[in-house]
Amino acid sequence: MKVFHVELWSIWLSGFVLILLSLYATQRLPSLNNDDYRIFKLKKIDVLYSRNLSITIFSAPKPFMDSIGTRQSHAVRSWLALSPFVNVVLYSHHPSVASFANAFDSGRVLVDTDIDFSFLGSPFFHSMIAKSRSFPSEIFVIVDPETVILSGFISTLNHVYELDRDWLLFASPQNVSHLDNTKNVKIQEKVQQNLQWNYCYNAERMLLAWNNKDMPLHNGVLPPFVYGKGTHNNWIIHEAISSEFRFVFDASWTITSFRMNNATFENSSALDIENRNWEYIGNSHLGANYGSFFYSEANYSNLPKLLICKNKYIMVDTKKNIVYPIRHRGGVNLLKENTKHCIDNQKSVTEMLDCSVKDQMKIPESLELPFSLESLLSITADRNKTIVLTVSGYSYKDMLMSWVCRLRKLSIENFIVYALDQETYQFSILQGIPVFKGPIAPSNISFDNCHFGTKCFQRVTKVKSRIVLKILKLGYNVLLSDVDTYWFRNPIPLLHSFGPMVLVAQSDEYQEQGPINLPRRLNSGFYYAHSDYQTIAAIEKVVKHAETSGLSEQPSFYDILCGEGGTYRVGNSKCVEPETNVTVHFLDRNLFPNGAYQNLWQEKNVKAACLNNGCYIIHNNWISGRLKKLTRQVSSGLWEYDPSTRMCLQS
Repeated sequence: MKVFHVELWSIWLSGFVLILLSLYATQRLPSLNNDDYRIFKLKKIDVLYSRNLSITIFSAPKPFMDSIGTRQSHAVRSWLALSPFVNVVLYSHHPSVASFANAFDSGRVLVDTDIDFSFLGSPFFHSMIAKSRSFPSEIFVIVDPETVILSGFISTLNHVYELDRDWLLFASPQNVSHLDNTKNVKIQEKVQQNLQWNYCYNAERMLLAWNNKDMPLHNGVLPPFVYGKGTHNNWIIHEAISSEFRFVFDASWTITSFRMNNATFENSSALDIENRNWEYIGNSHLGANYGSFFYSEANYSNLPKLLICKNKYIMVDTKKNIVYPIRHRGGVNLLKENTKHCIDNQKSVTEMLDCSVKDQMKIPESLELPFSLESLLSITADRNKTIVLTVSGYSYKDMLMSWVCRLRKLSIENFIVYALDQETYQFSILQGIPVFKGPIAPSNISFDNCHFGTKCFQRVTKVKSRIVLKILKLGYNVLLSDVDTYWFRNPIPLLHSFGPMVLVAQSDEYQEQGPINLPRRLNSGFYYAHSDYQTIAAIEKVVKHAETSGLSEQPSFYDILCGEGGTYRVGNSKCVEPETNVTVHFLDRNLFPNGAYQNLWQEKNVKAACLNNGCYIIHNNWISGRLKKLTRQVSSGLWEYDPSTRMCLQS
């Protein structure tokens, strides 16, 4: 018994000592103020619901230079700090963007150039959306490159990802003017003090997120919106609602994101990527877009709102005064517990809103822009002042786009398009093509019957030489290329090397043996002219001759520069015009074959046959009729454009 009592007393004494040690250790712990508790609580919530979802954030930044580059850098670093499972894809051609991405050894920041850009370098939103599907990710996000994302992002996505359906959420960012302290609590206070809600939904800066499932975001074809002006966000939201493919809701109240509005960071380490506290701060060019594709009258203030109430995510429909919880994998039922304060708070804000998207959109009545020939030349010409010119009417718009896509794939950007009609002009503007239209374009151009030999064809061809002459007089060298030429590689350095006073042209001769400068074998659908006095004088003679001719301009080129019947021919591949002393050099047909040479278009693999010859281009001529020409080029595989998506085909 004595031994038992001793053991019992020793247990009680040990327990008493442990209690004293616990009290002492508790007193030694740092105090937890309200701000720290709020951060701790948010951290606990986000960790609790973390499922390690793979998230890919897409954006299209401007060059990383000056203050814009600083703001974009802070934004991207905030995205990476959200979770180690967040990856970033930046769409840009600019070297500074590639340099910025290369600074991240982890490979979490990628630069993608394989999408469609306008001639001013702006990416197309529809191409960004399409390309996003090629990335393996559970959730896709598109966000403005200057928008910093803080707390609530990961936990919100984890919650809505559990919905047993396809969804699209959007979040409107706040504005913050200044951050000047590296301490977390101070940053939090600054954010809370400076947040300015944009109740009318800043569509230009809106964050969009959707889960990677089977249903598309919308029905039909996404118009070719240039990214960055917000019209595309409104369109996507409206079409997602209309199609009912996805559940659409507003998550602005659970995701803290903001854009530094003309902001400065007095200490950039406040937004250091290594500081992992982003997740727990807070509480919850051609640049035009064209409104003819946007017809929404939806008021986004009436969409369901995602809120946090009593540490639970709920969906509030203020229009119907109903609160729904998020039930994992299915059912949505009326919430039983008392959430009246959540509804009242949300309604008080919603009642302030009168933000019809239609009222915000100033839809232009016309798509015409002041793109003059002179302004386009100064922007697009290369360092040798060389320009690639093509001429097109609306019936050839798809072939025009295939031609443009091919040049872009070859990184040839010094091209411009002369539109023969208003439809082609508007179409080209929407596709981000450097296009102009002048008063000399012929009227009444037939849609289907404007092929070789027709009166329509004759009127169109005579416009081409007049435009070339005008550009030459402005001091630019010109490579005239019809849209039915397929380019395998860049011929400009070779053509430019012939020097001044030499007009370099494709031969239309189809016989494999004999001279290639025979009468009227000069193809005026592909030639290169230097901007020099003698060449300008020679082209002026061609234009004057064509004006009085009942034929197309092509015979005028030969009759003037090579003489009627070939009297100015020199050897088998040249002509010399005696008054101007301009030499015409007919190009090697193995390198620049026409549509009849060696029956290349009848080859089983046209591309392989041409590459075997070392082709620079192949001309899709010597065939009559637009549909026949189109069918031949598409079936051969020498086609670069998808009309159904309005995008260049990916390589």
